[in-house]
Amino acid sequence: MAASLAQWWADKSAAELIWLGIGLFAQLMFSMRFLIQWIATERARASIVPETFWYFSFLGGLMLLSYAIHRMDPVFIIGQATGLIIYSRNIYFIWQGKRVDEGPPEVPLDGEATPSKGSKQAV
Repeated sequence: MAASLAQWWADKSAAELIWLGIGLFAQLMFSMRFLIQWIATERARASIVPETFWYFSFLGGLMLLSYAIHRMDPVFIIGQATGLIIYSRNIYFIWQGKRVDEGPPEVPLDGEATPSKGSKQAV
């Protein structure tokens, strides 16, 4: 078995080995989302999907899509491209939620600056 593995390795071009490395790294990034989700769930003792889950999903999915395109695998391409739409939409909603939470900046009518939250105003 070791001889056949060595022969397989020797038969690969440098470009193919680089793509293999990209594919393995992409799979690692994609898999990290499950580790992140598992840790968050264990800490909360409830099922949690943290924001970073979606970023790892998108990054890993994008990298896996590029690998699938390189491999010219239509099943893999369709699966990853579809996932990217879902991940992008979730990230969009996260960003929209943050913009709504922040709200518009407070501007006083008289033009003076208002104290920031948590700061004390001199009396």
